[in-house]
Amino acid sequence: MDTRPEIARVAAETAARQSYGKLVAWLAARTRDVAAAEDALADAFAAALERWPRTGVPEKPEAWLLAVARRRRVDAVRRRLTGEAGRDHLKLIAEEAEARMTDEDLPDERLRLMFACAHPAIEPGVRAPLILQTILGFDAATIASAFLLSPSTMGQRLVRAKSRIRETGIPFRVPERAELGERLDAVLEAIYAAFAEGWSDPAGTETRRRNLATEGIWLGRLVASLLPQEPEALGLLSLMLFAEARRAARRDTAGEYVPLAEQDHALWDHALVDEAEALLRRAAAMGTIGRYQLEAAVQSAHVARRLSGRTDWAAIRALYEALFSIAGSPVVAINRAVAIAETEGAVAGLAALYVLGDDKRLNDYQPYWAARAGLLARLGQAPQALEAYDRAIGLERDPAVRRFLQARRAALIQ
Repeated sequence: MDTRPEIARVAAETAARQSYGKLVAWLAARTRDVAAAEDALADAFAAALERWPRTGVPEKPEAWLLAVARRRRVDAVRRRLTGEAGRDHLKLIAEEAEARMTDEDLPDERLRLMFACAHPAIEPGVRAPLILQTILGFDAATIASAFLLSPSTMGQRLVRAKSRIRETGIPFRVPERAELGERLDAVLEAIYAAFAEGWSDPAGTETRRRNLATEGIWLGRLVASLLPQEPEALGLLSLMLFAEARRAARRDTAGEYVPLAEQDHALWDHALVDEAEALLRRAAAMGTIGRYQLEAAVQSAHVARRLSGRTDWAAIRALYEALFSIAGSPVVAINRAVAIAETEGAVAGLAALYVLGDDKRLNDYQPYWAARAGLLARLGQAPQALEAYDRAIGLERDPAVRRFLQARRAALIQ
């Protein structure tokens, strides 16, 4: 059996996961044409899948892909040259004359591309999705599901945003401190969304999500190292490390889902927990509180169980109250309702959930229905709880979590 096609496919997938954003960023930084860079790189990956089974995987796949993508981009521009100015032609010739670059020579432009995508000229709601697509190669459908939009709507917004970067000549650079605030928020949101996509595949079995949690943490470390005086950059990195530290405890030996309150804290990565705590203390010392610091503080309160043996729900509720006051999203509201239930009882928690009932986005949001089902079950309202469990089970993508919810549902009718 000829294994070369499979070897080539795996090599191309590995290069895509490891180098996609780096290559797009390098190509786009020179022309500010993100869409053209993506098209050229897509052609390069297609060429790799066609050639590598015959010629073998090159010693430096990233450099090979970059060389092919650059040639495809030059060819595309040549086809449009007829009515364009001569200086553009000269610029192209100069680019073609550049020395060949090796993997080691290729500068990492990803942070600059992220800030270009977060420029004020880009529609605020599309900045984070644009970063996810350009840096990590997410398709529009995947991004749309994360941001509760239809794939067609998300696709149209991404196309418009890329055109905006090209047409207005948005610079690829890290902004000065005076203009950093809003754009940093979009960058951090995109990094966290990438991490969350990878986190939602704990076994690492889905190709499109594989390594995304690791990539999110890498990007978080990059931003925190380049902007060490930004407390929210430190807070986000702390938050991701707290979550990553618990990865090994999220499934039992049979692969079944284990909720946070029931996890064996001996399985947590205590070195990562310690690093997360240190980052959170550094951020707090800067005196400016933000969303990611508060979310990291919630995780810190949860992992404190490894020392105290109990979960401090009063502290968690107080943190969610503070978080809700600055980021009143439905997700925060659901977690706040759960904390209220733990401190005041299921009736109070359910009342806090019912306040959210008019938000249409929650109709297809599994955590809302799971929380509602659990609280109804605690109150002995079995018929309503069964209905809510059915909604949650139908919406859940993770088979292990689905089995967990099914078991909770089954316990109500025994």
